Amino acid sequence: MYMGYMLIVGAVTLVGWLISSRLKSKFRQYSQMRVSSGKSGAEIARDMLEHYGIHDVKIVQGQGSLTDHYNPRSKTIALSPEVFQGRHVAAAAVASHECGHAVQHAEAYAMLKTRSALVPVVQFSTKAQQFLFYGMMFGMFAGGGMLGNMLMLALVLTFGATALFSLVTLPVEFDASRRALNWLDETGNTHGAEYDGAKDALWWAAMTYVASALGALVMFLYFLLRFMGSQD
Repeated sequence: MYMGYMLIVGAVTLVGWLISSRLKSKFRQYSQMRVSSGKSGAEIARDMLEHYGIHDVKIVQGQGSLTDHYNPRSKTIALSPEVFQGRHVAAAAVASHECGHAVQHAEAYAMLKTRSALVPVVQFSTKAQQFLFYGMMFGMFAGGGMLGNMLMLALVLTFGATALFSLVTLPVEFDASRRALNWLDETGNTHGAEYDGAKDALWWAAMTYVASALGALVMFLYFLLRFMGSQD
């Protein structure tokens, strides 16, 4: 079972790495394309929040690269330095996407609320999987029995939780990108090739979540089938 698990992890990791590399390539490409408005990512974010009448969300400069995110608890949009300061298509796309999450929060978007509710469950499941992984390494699942079945069931449940979270994340991310692109287009913050570039960049960003969801689903199905087989 351990070898099968490692093969799946290896395949999922490879696919994720390929898509992530493509996303980084796209970000570099569209970082070279300046927006005609001349606005930085931070200015784009402020304008979008103002457009939707959102005044209780802070925009701050974070650290690292492609670490941009919206925190619904603190109502903070953290933009990486290259997005916060950048005056290019990549910055406009990422900044408006994160604002899309803030708009979802303000409008009580159901899937965002569901994802937020699942966060504690996923955090617990991720920690539990680390201990279960060591159990697999040391053969605690071998031979079946009550202990082996209980550990296998725990794997099914924890990977089921992470798979559910990943699947719920998909509509949240796609909807945020849809809101971002609509706003960029309707307000004239991007034109022609600029809009196409923003759309392309956000599509590849979404593909990283698709890869993650497929990987989580495959892992869940793998352990579910192993568990069902052990009951025969």
